[in-house]
Amino acid sequence: MSTNIYTIITGTGSYVPTKVVSNKYFKKHHKFYSSDGERIKYSEDSKDGILGEIKPTEKVVEKFEEITGIKKRRYVWDYQNTSDIAYLAAKKTIKSARIDKEGLDYIIFAHNFGDIRADNKRSEFVPNLAARVKHKLEIRNPKTIAYDVPFGCPGWLQGVIHANYFIKSGDAKRALVIGAETLSRISDPYDMDSMIYADGAGATILEAKESKEPVGILSHAARSDTFEHAYMLWMDKSYGPDYKGNELFLKMHGHKLYRYALKTVPLVVKESLDKAGLSLSDVRKVLIHQANKKMDDKILEGLFRLYGKKKEEIPAYIMPMTISWLGNSSVATLPTLLDLLLKGKLDNHDLREEDIVVFASVGSGMNINSVVYRMPLISFKF
Repeated sequence: MSTNIYTIITGTGSYVPTKVVSNKYFKKHHKFYSSDGERIKYSEDSKDGILGEIKPTEKVVEKFEEITGIKKRRYVWDYQNTSDIAYLAAKKTIKSARIDKEGLDYIIFAHNFGDIRADNKRSEFVPNLAARVKHKLEIRNPKTIAYDVPFGCPGWLQGVIHANYFIKSGDAKRALVIGAETLSRISDPYDMDSMIYADGAGATILEAKESKEPVGILSHAARSDTFEHAYMLWMDKSYGPDYKGNELFLKMHGHKLYRYALKTVPLVVKESLDKAGLSLSDVRKVLIHQANKKMDDKILEGLFRLYGKKKEEIPAYIMPMTISWLGNSSVATLPTLLDLLLKGKLDNHDLREEDIVVFASVGSGMNINSVVYRMPLISFKF
């Protein structure tokens, strides 16, 4: 059997911001409005929206938690920015991989909004954020190519796909792929969806490995549905009727996105497994973008239906979740999830040699991708 080049993960790292924002904060400090400026109210036992003694915001937040599973989220402090927390995650990742940072061929940085300072909501893209992280890491090597990937929430996974191409072609031996975002800087405090968004950073080192047996990244699949769904997420003015600023905030057609994800994500995951010559029964863990617990649960159910399986047949602990305490940090959710998993920080979850893992993500564009990964025989101490 001939020897081939495969891409394996040799290091992981993440930065979880220390500022914890619970749902209680939104109950006390926020009023939510719809796009037409009407106050959002909620009542389980009223058809006309009359709430009586119930405080509208309080009930809205409780319903939000029931649907999304989010109880807390993490925000950066005013002195921190996206490239700052990405640097902290990258530094941990390089240490985890025990490599010389000067030996990196690529630094690929997935984000969507650049650096946004607390006192200025304009996005900064020059220099690009990968270059900023390379500078902070004090890497002198001019052959370490640093570039950004804006691809919505699937950006980090798309960066992994890029790195895999570079490595398998022989053009590169080692790449650092980062996903970081500070969504708290672009979320509208008058929009109910603002409770979904969080900040964070995660990263991985990908390296070339010669092997006679398939290992590491086995396959990938992706799609972009821009014809009908390009603007399910967009930037727009605040929903606050009395808001005086002129900043733009992240907006979302949540229900449409939900239906789109349930229909298409399972198909892309199955496509990636088919390419690898594997079935769902071979998979030990499904690592999916942490966007909404109810949505992720339904995506998993949809995937199992494609293989003729019922909801009751889904194995316990196949899909680790962090959304309840980390929220949705976009491109940072998957690498952060992976880092916590490999370092034994998630109860009832681990990864072992030769385990098959499926990564999947969906986000603005609309873009979807999936990667199938086999854990190597070498047990790295992450």
